[in-house]
Amino acid sequence: MMPSPLNNIRIVLSHTSHAGNIGAAARAMKTMGLSALYLINPKSFPDKDAHIRAVSARDLLAQARICSSLDEALHGTVLAAALTTRSRKLAHDLHNARSGAGILLEHARQHPVALVFGAETAGLTSAEVSRCQLQIAIPANPDYPSLNLASAVQVMAYELRMALSDAMP
Repeated sequence: MMPSPLNNIRIVLSHTSHAGNIGAAARAMKTMGLSALYLINPKSFPDKDAHIRAVSARDLLAQARICSSLDEALHGTVLAAALTTRSRKLAHDLHNARSGAGILLEHARQHPVALVFGAETAGLTSAEVSRCQLQIAIPANPDYPSLNLASAVQVMAYELRMALSDAMP
């Protein structure tokens, strides 16, 4: 049996301020078959709230890689996608969640890739987005397009799972 391309997808959470979101993101990941969690300078980790919210995905918390920079988290990847709804003056291709998941999955068939999420309060910085090769936005209410971090991870994990299902013969 061939290894799943989902094994080559890193979920990178940058500067997470609420530990509960780390646990909820781990649970969302495990539910959809993702296992590589990278944390860039989390405010509090390990943390009781992360442990409580992870439920049966505590193994992902135990395996999480703590990084001091985005460059460290992206080391060895061939493609990184920034999840952001803010428009920026960068030359990145912008994709919705569904098409972006398909692109990530296609690259993940052969090489490690990363899906990068920003801090809860401010999202990704322009410098972080510029380190990625594409941008992904989850379509939402234009009057309030802000998703909870763990919810955004769940939506993207679902889209990755669906892209994998769609690609199966």
